[in-house]
Amino acid sequence: MQMKAAILQFAHLLWRQLPKELRRRGMSGFAASLARKPDQPGPSASNGVVVAGDIDGANGLAESARIIYEVIAQHGMARGAVPLGLPSVVPKAEVTIPKDAALLAVVNAPILPVGLLRLPRDFLKNRRVIGFWAWELPVLPGSWRHGAAFVHEIWAPSQFTAEALEQIAPGRVRVVPHPLAALPELPVEGTRKAFGLNENALVVLMIFNLASSMERKNPFGHIAAFKSAFGSSRDYLFVIKISGTQAYQDDLQRIGQAIGDAPNIRLMTGTLPEPQLRGLIACSDIVLSLHRSEGFGLIPATAMLLGRPVIATGWSGNLTFMNPDVSALVSYRLVPALDERGTYDLQGAFWAEPDIEDAAAWLRRLGADAGLRRVMGEAGRAHARATLGAAPVLAALAANGIT
Repeated sequence: MQMKAAILQFAHLLWRQLPKELRRRGMSGFAASLARKPDQPGPSASNGVVVAGDIDGANGLAESARIIYEVIAQHGMARGAVPLGLPSVVPKAEVTIPKDAALLAVVNAPILPVGLLRLPRDFLKNRRVIGFWAWELPVLPGSWRHGAAFVHEIWAPSQFTAEALEQIAPGRVRVVPHPLAALPELPVEGTRKAFGLNENALVVLMIFNLASSMERKNPFGHIAAFKSAFGSSRDYLFVIKISGTQAYQDDLQRIGQAIGDAPNIRLMTGTLPEPQLRGLIACSDIVLSLHRSEGFGLIPATAMLLGRPVIATGWSGNLTFMNPDVSALVSYRLVPALDERGTYDLQGAFWAEPDIEDAAAWLRRLGADAGLRRVMGEAGRAHARATLGAAPVLAALAANGIT
């Protein structure tokens, strides 16, 4: 028994020494060889849809699963929710769902076969399966190909992501933006006083999760742009709201070093419930997203629906709901995607490097003109409401024979 444990421990150590992408591809490939694939062709008609994913998680995919479930439920087609994902992330739960309902898996391609191994062997029998996947580069990791065999169709939140997914599932990808505007309301909780924010300062806000890649979210670019625009003036306050810090203490320390002794930059850590996160957005004057790439951009979209003016990099999935008439799009140049963690460090991959001085100019312009902030905020709200409604979801459900 001790010998077996020692062998397993040694094997685990060897596994951890392999490159991250090779480990990810190996895990996904092994699970894909064991998990049962859906019947081909899938059923042409289904009685509603079950949404699967990290339903209770505190991340973008989890929130998108909750959003689409609520919208489907509004139209009487929801048949339940299934926890689905990695065993280390999503707790297993016993669920009973209709056998004639379709499955909408809001679980990215490499994780899908791993998650399916935890469900009954016959779970996909005679069931239509749709993947709702998010990705942030024009190039896909090799591990994503394994998941394509487990879905009849893929929904992408943006044309940007759809074009990448077409590489592994040509002709099976449909653009379905997150239907944020279809929700009956966006509950908002919190005031400046509750968040400890200066009532008289102009507040600029950045929100991101360190698990979503610090290099991609680009906090150092945000800090540089704010400092260039406003220096150390206490009339302006930059709030950097970060979650997922426990596992990335080195990243957090580097961000703190970049902030230095700036008296007008505040770091907020920890996880806020969605209503409070929206409350923080509503308390701000400008929302800033100098990302290098986005598959969609839930925070900028939410900010626009709340009437906040958004300054964002003018490239990638956020152009689904942003244009120069309703938002401040920052110029950029395309550069090779370099990511120390390896998630986005793929051969041939590129992303945007936003122009810091262009962003600073937009900050100064909006910061000095309350009327412009109001006009841009209202224009953004109207455009987001028009582009992020329920129509694409309902059309996609109908096209898949889901009623």
